[in-house]
Amino acid sequence: MSGILAGKVALVTGASSGIGEGIALGLAEAGAAVALCARRADRLEAMARQIEAAGGRALVLAGDVVDAEFAASAVQQTIDHFGQLDILVNSAGIIQMSWVENADLEEYRRVMDVNVMATLYTCRAAIPHMKARGTGDIINITSQAGRKVAPIFNSYSASKHAANALTEGLRREVGEHGVRVSILMPGATQSEVAENMSDEKTKLFMRHHVSKDGVVLPKDIADTVVLMVSLPRRAHISEVTVRPTNDVTG
Repeated sequence: MSGILAGKVALVTGASSGIGEGIALGLAEAGAAVALCARRADRLEAMARQIEAAGGRALVLAGDVVDAEFAASAVQQTIDHFGQLDILVNSAGIIQMSWVENADLEEYRRVMDVNVMATLYTCRAAIPHMKARGTGDIINITSQAGRKVAPIFNSYSASKHAANALTEGLRREVGEHGVRVSILMPGATQSEVAENMSDEKTKLFMRHHVSKDGVVLPKDIADTVVLMVSLPRRAHISEVTVRPTNDVTG
């Protein structure tokens, strides 16, 4: 497939819906071969068929990146299949309502595992390959919650602050090796993020939040990612927030 990213290979986690799906399709449209990673194999297979029907190349990697062995395997399978890995986008993420007092410890741990540890696992596996080639892009999808705190979403805010710190530390660690590492913080973006929430009242709130008038679309985030990775290697967008134009709350 021709395009500005022709010859590049990308791995996208959380690729079966929402922001991850939009990014994967956007990268493929721009010419990249894309490894699609998420738990829902049926959705990934349908996406792969869509990409291939348009002349692109896709690889389905069904599994949970919270499993460190699977996450590392997904990186290696991408390299083995396509011969290289140029772009890693960590988009897998979940949100739950959680105060600290009376926190559901299993839910809290799951949020941290998906939003922080899974990102660590894929980054850790990708870095040696990218360093050896002297090039690469890692984009970690975090949130505006990584710059402020909502007490009712304590675990989510804590995880996104941690993901931002992990990403910034990694940027400083590998930048001199030609690897660009970036934080991308979406505001309210159309997605299915509410559907796995256990608290029904908060689920209804979140459904409205990500579907109200003027929300960012996954394609908008995808276009931002394509811009970031297509810049000359000397230039690096290390941190970007994409929020709805009508969001003037601060």
